[in-house]
Amino acid sequence: MNSETHFKGWAKPGPVPPRLAGTPSIAAARNVGVQALACSGDTLKRELQHAGTVPGAPLQVEPHETLDAISGHFRLFQLRDGHRFSTDDILTAWYGTTWCPSAHTALDLGSGIGTVGMICAWRLPGARFVTVEAQSDSVALAKKTARYNDVADRYEIREGDFRAPEILRAGEKFDLITGSPPYFPPDAGVKSEHPQKLACRFELRGTVADYCTTAAKHLAPGGFFACVFPHEPVQLARVEAGAREAGLVIVRKRPVVFREGDPPLIALFGMMRADDLPEWFRGQTWTEPDLIIRTRDGKIHPEYSAVKLAIGFPP
Repeated sequence: MNSETHFKGWAKPGPVPPRLAGTPSIAAARNVGVQALACSGDTLKRELQHAGTVPGAPLQVEPHETLDAISGHFRLFQLRDGHRFSTDDILTAWYGTTWCPSAHTALDLGSGIGTVGMICAWRLPGARFVTVEAQSDSVALAKKTARYNDVADRYEIREGDFRAPEILRAGEKFDLITGSPPYFPPDAGVKSEHPQKLACRFELRGTVADYCTTAAKHLAPGGFFACVFPHEPVQLARVEAGAREAGLVIVRKRPVVFREGDPPLIALFGMMRADDLPEWFRGQTWTEPDLIIRTRDGKIHPEYSAVKLAIGFPP
């Protein structure tokens, strides 16, 4: 065990992107049956140098960017001072892939820098993905991430508003659809001056109802739509109305508590098309026990540690 194959005693699981397989630390790890890579600065430099030797695919971490561990050996390009991936994104990907584990096709709506889609791609190595994002800066980062993780051949990134008819064709259907919609109307709260952060938090290009409507149009028979949204009563009513009006049934819901003893702030929602379900089932939602992120004393909750392991994160 060393700092290049383990992180605090934890070996990174899952596939090693081919562009990284020739780096000294990875090659050695694979020879002893360990597929892991630490986040040390020296290792990262070697990875990027190796990536830069691939014809036509030089990758640079620009001064305004960071390259951060995501799932297993996968990494994610982010703006240093822009929108950063969050627990909400992580949980959306976990929830969707947990309850639709056999998906062959997947769509991520409002995909941002690609957090949800990339975690899903790590968990569903045989699936093909389409992601849709309107902000060009986020699209550029997502494309770099897809190349870095060597999934670009099964991971299509489209730039545009997912509500526009030219972005998603009428006949395109997906087994799994994910989304982490912005939570607040444009006139609510204090707005960030950073355009990337602004669009991720405020409904500049659609509401949770728009996410539901688009998902309903593009779900394959028996498909599953997973999203995250605030759990407080007014917001909960919005997601329930959006699902109902789109012809979706919230088949399961998991409230999320960020600190044990507090009320849930967000919830994970799993939806299916009403037409794909027996009539007697359409009026019910299974509410799961709260998922607790941290215990009362601030430690990571044991269940959340297990969730993190399931998506290739250290516990």
